[in-house]
Amino acid sequence: MLGSCHDVICLRQSSLWKRMHSQQQHLLFDRGQYLLGSSGYTSGERLVAAFRNAGGDKDKTDFNTCIAHVRIANEDCIGILKSRWHSLKEVRTQVKNRAENQYLVRWVRCCILMHNFLNRRRDDWTEADGPIEVEVESEVQIPAPPTPPLDERAMIAHGRRQRLEVQSECLAYMRNVNGH
Repeated sequence: MLGSCHDVICLRQSSLWKRMHSQQQHLLFDRGQYLLGSSGYTSGERLVAAFRNAGGDKDKTDFNTCIAHVRIANEDCIGILKSRWHSLKEVRTQVKNRAENQYLVRWVRCCILMHNFLNRRRDDWTEADGPIEVEVESEVQIPAPPTPPLDERAMIAHGRRQRLEVQSECLAYMRNVNGH
């Protein structure tokens, strides 16, 4: 999908979405792991969304605030990536076709992978510092057994239950931290 469109449409058209709802989801998530989304998304098996209308419900409002804090942390991470990888500050390529889109996705992935690699080394290197020499270690990961995909209705029902569980954990944590 090229051009401008809502994040929900982008997600639903992505290979991530297809893998999240296939036999391959165990390659993406361990048990208890999920994505957080704004209220524009619908909660599902691996996606927990904010409530669309808290309607004065304090628990829903607090949960939405908790998700908002995570989104702020996410924006901070993007800022950190852009400060290390200046090429991410302003992408000067217009995406006109699938090949250009794949090129940009690969570029961003490479920046993220190298960022994580450097963080593991506790290295404050940036793109402006020039090339570095590295040693590569290989890691073997054993995937969890697959779980069968759910149909759309079951996925939404599961997502609602998942959101309530996450909401409960989030609120308990917040109350514990705030001493309430």
